[in-house]
Amino acid sequence: MHILLTNDDGVNAPGLLAMKKALMPLGKVTVVAPSRNYSAAGHRKTMHKPLRIDETQLADGSAAWVCSGAPSDCVGLALLGFIKEKVDVVVSGINPNANLGQDVTYSGTVTAAIEAAIAGVLGIAVSTENIRAPEEYEPVARVAASIVEKIYQHGLPANTLINLNVPKDHKGIYIARQGVRVYLDELVERRDPRNKPYYWIGGEPPSGVDDEGSDFWAMKQGYVSVTPLQLDMTAYNLIDSLDEWLK
Repeated sequence: MHILLTNDDGVNAPGLLAMKKALMPLGKVTVVAPSRNYSAAGHRKTMHKPLRIDETQLADGSAAWVCSGAPSDCVGLALLGFIKEKVDVVVSGINPNANLGQDVTYSGTVTAAIEAAIAGVLGIAVSTENIRAPEEYEPVARVAASIVEKIYQHGLPANTLINLNVPKDHKGIYIARQGVRVYLDELVERRDPRNKPYYWIGGEPPSGVDDEGSDFWAMKQGYVSVTPLQLDMTAYNLIDSLDEWLK
């Protein structure tokens, strides 16, 4: 297979290199990754300024492409024709923090896989947690690569993708539904030297509702959380009610 690999932490992130090494036995791996960290950039599409892609090297000396745009730009440019060879799978990661619950709407890692699904290409986002050293990505990458291979063999329906969260030590695979993230954001106001206000979005790290069957629960129990996502965000249970209210 031909795998397009990207991430949202930048082309020099250790998780990207670990994922590349683990995927190489499966086929050809082409890396197109952002030039800087785009964490929480969401599904960004750059349309009002030019994008640049340059040749670079990863830490092991292997060739890669570095893009001035966001993760979704990296995928979009590659699939629109920058990469001439047909791409079979897009893998995004490894993100050093788990992407659970509503994180999927913020995450550059996940939205890169969403961009793949929009283009009709199999997309898989890979995240982990509590990584402190580059070598700790290696077992996570091996597990992720084995799942990538199996999903490629079976395929996915159109307009779907996989959100994969892999703990460093796991006791198996769990197919989980998207859970509920609890954000604890706070607005922090400060003053610059000219006494003009500026703002940070701060607060405590988010938590989540770890009800059984959710991605939060799976990760807390030590499972590899595999969540199938779909592009159709329609709340079907509201259609009849809205029809009654508004007509």
